[in-house]
Amino acid sequence: MTKLSVNINKIAVLRNSRGGDNPDVLAAAIDAQRFGAQGITVHPRPDERHIRYSDVRAIRKNIQVEFNVEGNCQEQKFIDLVLEVQPHQVTLVPDSAGQITSNHGWDTIKHQDYLKEMVAIFKKVGIRVSLFVDPVEEMVAAAATTGADRVELYTESYAREFMKNRAKAVAPYIIAAEKAKSLNLGLNAGHDLDLSNLKFFKDNIPFLDEVSIGHALICDALYLGLENTIQMYRRRLATTTAAAVVSPS
Repeated sequence: MTKLSVNINKIAVLRNSRGGDNPDVLAAAIDAQRFGAQGITVHPRPDERHIRYSDVRAIRKNIQVEFNVEGNCQEQKFIDLVLEVQPHQVTLVPDSAGQITSNHGWDTIKHQDYLKEMVAIFKKVGIRVSLFVDPVEEMVAAAATTGADRVELYTESYAREFMKNRAKAVAPYIIAAEKAKSLNLGLNAGHDLDLSNLKFFKDNIPFLDEVSIGHALICDALYLGLENTIQMYRRRLATTTAAAVVSPS
Protein backbone atom coordinates (compact mmCIF):
# COMPACT_ATOMS: atom_id res chain seq x y z
CA MET A 1 0.00 0.00 0.00
CA THR A 2 1.31 3.43 -0.96
CA LYS A 3 1.08 5.86 1.94
CA LEU A 4 0.09 9.51 1.63
CA SER A 5 2.29 11.95 3.54
CA VAL A 6 0.83 15.46 3.59
CA ASN A 7 3.36 18.28 3.37
CA ILE A 8 2.04 21.20 5.40
CA ASN A 9 4.60 23.83 4.43
CA LYS A 10 1.98 25.89 2.58
CA ILE A 11 -0.11 26.13 5.74
CA ALA A 12 2.92 27.74 7.38
CA VAL A 13 3.37 30.13 4.43
CA LEU A 14 -0.16 31.42 4.95
CA ARG A 15 0.37 31.80 8.70
CA ASN A 16 3.66 33.62 8.29
CA SER A 17 2.20 36.09 5.78
CA ARG A 18 0.29 37.78 8.61
CA GLY A 19 2.19 36.75 11.72
CA GLY A 20 0.42 35.23 14.69
CA ASP A 21 -0.81 31.66 14.62
CA ASN A 22 -3.67 31.64 12.12
CA PRO A 23 -3.89 29.15 10.54
CA ASP A 24 -2.48 26.98 13.30
CA VAL A 25 0.20 24.73 11.78
CA LEU A 26 0.13 22.19 14.61
CA ALA A 27 -3.66 21.96 14.43
CA ALA A 28 -3.40 21.45 10.66
CA ALA A 29 -1.00 18.54 11.17
CA ILE A 30 -3.26 16.95 13.78
CA ASP A 31 -6.33 17.46 11.58
CA ALA A 32 -4.58 16.02 8.51
CA GLN A 33 -3.80 12.93 10.57
CA ARG A 34 -7.41 12.73 11.73
CA PHE A 35 -8.65 13.10 8.15
CA GLY A 36 -6.63 10.14 6.91
CA ALA A 37 -3.08 11.30 6.19
CA GLN A 38 -0.70 8.42 6.86
CA GLY A 39 2.22 10.76 7.35
CA ILE A 40 3.10 14.42 7.86
CA THR A 41 5.98 16.02 5.96
CA VAL A 42 7.71 19.31 6.75
CA HIS A 43 10.66 20.99 5.07
CA PRO A 44 12.22 23.59 7.37
CA ARG A 45 14.66 25.99 5.74
CA PRO A 46 17.32 28.11 7.48
CA ASP A 47 15.33 31.36 7.15
CA GLU A 48 12.18 29.62 8.52
CA ARG A 49 10.12 31.35 5.84
CA HIS A 50 7.42 28.72 6.21
CA ILE A 51 7.94 25.84 8.65
CA ARG A 52 9.71 27.01 11.78
CA TYR A 53 12.01 24.84 13.82
CA SER A 54 9.57 25.22 16.70
CA ASP A 55 6.83 23.77 14.47
CA VAL A 56 8.93 20.66 13.89
CA ARG A 57 9.36 20.13 17.62
CA ALA A 58 5.67 20.65 18.36
CA ILE A 59 4.44 18.38 15.57
CA ARG A 60 6.77 15.56 16.59
CA LYS A 61 5.23 15.54 20.06
CA ASN A 62 1.62 15.61 18.92
CA ILE A 63 1.13 13.20 16.01
CA GLN A 64 1.12 9.43 15.86
CA VAL A 65 1.51 8.90 12.09
CA GLU A 66 4.86 8.85 10.36
CA PHE A 67 6.79 12.11 10.56
CA ASN A 68 9.06 12.95 7.62
CA VAL A 69 11.46 15.89 7.86
CA GLU A 70 13.01 17.08 4.60
CA GLY A 71 15.98 19.36 4.31
CA ASN A 72 19.53 20.14 3.38
CA CYS A 73 22.02 18.21 5.49
CA GLN A 74 24.74 20.70 4.55
CA GLU A 75 23.21 22.91 7.24
CA GLN A 76 24.39 21.98 10.73
CA LYS A 77 21.25 23.56 12.16
CA PHE A 78 19.17 21.06 10.21
CA ILE A 79 21.27 18.10 11.33
CA ASP A 80 20.97 19.16 14.96
CA LEU A 81 17.19 19.55 14.68
CA VAL A 82 16.69 16.10 13.14
CA LEU A 83 18.88 14.43 15.75
CA GLU A 84 16.93 16.24 18.46
CA VAL A 85 13.38 15.37 17.35
CA GLN A 86 14.23 11.98 15.75
CA PRO A 87 11.48 11.75 13.13
CA HIS A 88 10.60 8.41 11.61
CA GLN A 89 12.24 9.48 8.33
CA VAL A 90 14.61 12.19 7.16
CA THR A 91 14.68 13.03 3.46
CA LEU A 92 17.94 14.65 2.41
CA VAL A 93 17.47 17.25 -0.33
CA PRO A 94 20.28 19.23 -2.04
CA ASP A 95 18.67 22.65 -1.75
CA SER A 96 20.74 25.80 -2.09
CA ALA A 97 20.32 28.82 0.17
CA GLY A 98 17.20 30.84 -0.67
CA GLN A 99 15.84 28.25 -3.08
CA ILE A 100 12.08 28.63 -3.57
CA THR A 101 11.45 24.91 -3.90
CA SER A 102 13.45 21.76 -4.55
CA ASN A 103 14.34 21.49 -8.24
CA HIS A 104 16.87 18.67 -8.57
CA GLY A 105 18.05 15.53 -6.89
CA TRP A 106 21.43 14.57 -5.47
CA ASP A 107 24.31 13.62 -7.71
CA THR A 108 24.84 10.48 -5.67
CA ILE A 109 27.98 9.58 -7.62
CA LYS A 110 29.77 12.90 -7.17
CA HIS A 111 28.71 13.23 -3.53
CA GLN A 112 29.02 9.55 -2.63
CA ASP A 113 31.49 9.95 0.26
CA TYR A 114 29.64 12.91 1.72
CA LEU A 115 26.29 11.15 1.58
CA LYS A 116 27.71 8.04 3.21
CA GLU A 117 28.82 10.22 6.11
CA MET A 118 25.47 11.97 6.41
CA VAL A 119 23.38 8.82 6.09
CA ALA A 120 25.42 7.16 8.84
CA ILE A 121 24.80 10.06 11.24
CA PHE A 122 21.03 9.65 11.06
CA LYS A 123 20.91 5.86 10.84
CA LYS A 124 23.06 5.62 13.98
CA VAL A 125 20.10 6.91 16.01
CA GLY A 126 17.53 4.80 14.17
CA ILE A 127 16.14 7.33 11.69
CA ARG A 128 15.20 5.98 8.26
CA VAL A 129 17.04 7.92 5.54
CA SER A 130 15.71 8.75 2.07
CA LEU A 131 17.70 10.53 -0.63
CA PHE A 132 16.00 12.88 -3.09
CA VAL A 133 17.10 11.84 -6.59
CA ASP A 134 16.24 12.43 -10.22
CA PRO A 135 14.76 9.47 -12.15
CA VAL A 136 18.15 8.31 -13.38
CA GLU A 137 19.11 4.68 -13.00
CA GLU A 138 22.75 5.45 -12.17
CA MET A 139 21.78 7.91 -9.43
CA VAL A 140 19.49 5.34 -7.84
CA ALA A 141 22.23 2.72 -7.96
CA ALA A 142 24.74 5.06 -6.32
CA ALA A 143 22.18 6.00 -3.67
CA ALA A 144 22.06 2.37 -2.61
CA THR A 145 25.78 2.33 -1.87
CA THR A 146 25.51 5.30 0.50
CA GLY A 147 23.61 3.15 3.00
CA ALA A 148 20.33 5.01 2.46
CA ASP A 149 17.11 3.11 3.15
CA ARG A 150 15.04 4.74 0.41
CA VAL A 151 15.13 7.13 -2.49
CA GLU A 152 12.51 9.75 -3.26
CA LEU A 153 12.05 10.24 -6.99
CA TYR A 154 11.74 13.90 -7.98
CA THR A 155 8.55 13.93 -10.06
CA GLU A 156 8.45 17.46 -11.49
CA SER A 157 9.39 16.32 -15.01
CA TYR A 158 6.70 13.63 -14.89
CA ALA A 159 4.07 16.19 -13.91
CA ARG A 160 5.23 18.65 -16.57
CA GLU A 161 5.07 16.10 -19.40
CA PHE A 162 2.03 14.18 -18.19
CA MET A 163 -0.60 15.98 -20.28
CA LYS A 164 1.54 15.77 -23.44
CA ASN A 165 2.46 12.08 -23.35
CA ARG A 166 1.83 10.25 -20.11
CA ALA A 167 3.50 7.02 -21.19
CA LYS A 168 6.68 8.88 -22.14
CA ALA A 169 6.49 10.94 -18.96
CA VAL A 170 6.39 7.93 -16.64
CA ALA A 171 8.88 5.72 -18.53
CA PRO A 172 12.10 6.91 -16.82
CA TYR A 173 10.41 6.60 -13.43
CA ILE A 174 9.50 2.97 -14.07
CA ILE A 175 13.14 2.23 -14.94
CA ALA A 176 14.44 4.09 -11.87
CA ALA A 177 11.85 2.41 -9.65
CA GLU A 178 12.72 -1.05 -10.91
CA LYS A 179 16.39 -0.34 -10.21
CA ALA A 180 15.55 0.71 -6.66
CA LYS A 181 13.49 -2.44 -6.16
CA SER A 182 16.31 -4.64 -7.45
CA LEU A 183 18.67 -3.04 -4.91
CA ASN A 184 16.22 -3.41 -2.00
CA LEU A 185 15.79 0.34 -1.71
CA GLY A 186 12.46 1.61 -0.51
CA LEU A 187 10.75 4.00 -2.91
CA ASN A 188 9.12 7.37 -2.30
CA ALA A 189 8.08 10.07 -4.78
CA GLY A 190 7.15 13.71 -4.64
CA HIS A 191 6.90 17.12 -6.32
CA ASP A 192 3.95 18.35 -8.39
CA LEU A 193 1.94 15.15 -8.02
CA ASP A 194 -1.76 16.01 -7.97
CA LEU A 195 -5.25 14.59 -8.41
CA SER A 196 -4.91 14.41 -12.18
CA ASN A 197 -1.57 12.60 -12.47
CA LEU A 198 -1.18 10.66 -9.23
CA LYS A 199 -3.21 7.55 -10.09
CA PHE A 200 -1.39 6.91 -13.37
CA PHE A 201 1.95 7.19 -11.60
CA LYS A 202 0.87 4.78 -8.87
CA ASP A 203 -0.64 2.34 -11.40
CA ASN A 204 2.70 2.09 -13.17
CA ILE A 205 4.76 1.82 -9.97
CA PRO A 206 2.52 -0.28 -7.71
CA PHE A 207 5.30 -1.00 -5.20
CA LEU A 208 5.70 2.69 -4.36
CA ASP A 209 6.01 3.07 -0.57
CA GLU A 210 5.04 6.69 -0.08
CA VAL A 211 4.19 9.93 -1.84
CA SER A 212 4.73 13.32 -0.24
CA ILE A 213 2.31 15.95 -1.52
CA GLY A 214 1.90 19.51 -0.34
CA HIS A 215 1.36 22.37 -2.77
CA ALA A 216 -1.29 20.76 -4.96
CA LEU A 217 -3.09 19.15 -2.05
CA ILE A 218 -3.33 22.38 -0.07
CA CYS A 219 -4.49 24.25 -3.20
CA ASP A 220 -7.22 21.65 -3.74
CA ALA A 221 -8.22 21.92 -0.09
CA LEU A 222 -9.07 25.61 -0.58
CA TYR A 223 -11.95 24.53 -2.81
CA LEU A 224 -12.72 21.00 -1.65
CA GLY A 225 -11.93 21.12 2.07
CA LEU A 226 -8.96 19.46 3.72
CA GLU A 227 -10.74 16.29 4.85
CA ASN A 228 -12.36 15.65 1.48
CA THR A 229 -9.12 16.41 -0.36
CA ILE A 230 -7.05 13.99 1.71
CA GLN A 231 -9.62 11.27 1.11
CA MET A 232 -9.57 11.98 -2.64
CA TYR A 233 -5.80 11.60 -2.74
CA ARG A 234 -6.05 8.41 -0.68
CA ARG A 235 -8.49 6.97 -3.23
CA ARG A 236 -6.06 7.74 -6.07
CA LEU A 237 -3.52 5.56 -4.28
CA ALA A 238 -5.87 2.76 -3.28
CA THR A 239 -6.31 0.72 -6.47
CA THR A 240 -4.37 -0.17 -9.58
CA THR A 241 -5.95 -0.17 -13.03
CA ALA A 242 -4.12 -2.78 -15.08
CA ALA A 243 -5.06 -1.20 -18.41
CA ALA A 244 -3.20 1.97 -17.48
CA VAL A 245 0.14 0.28 -17.03
CA VAL A 246 2.71 1.00 -19.74
CA SER A 247 6.03 -0.50 -20.73
CA PRO A 248 9.10 1.63 -19.94
CA SER A 249 10.42 0.86 -23.41
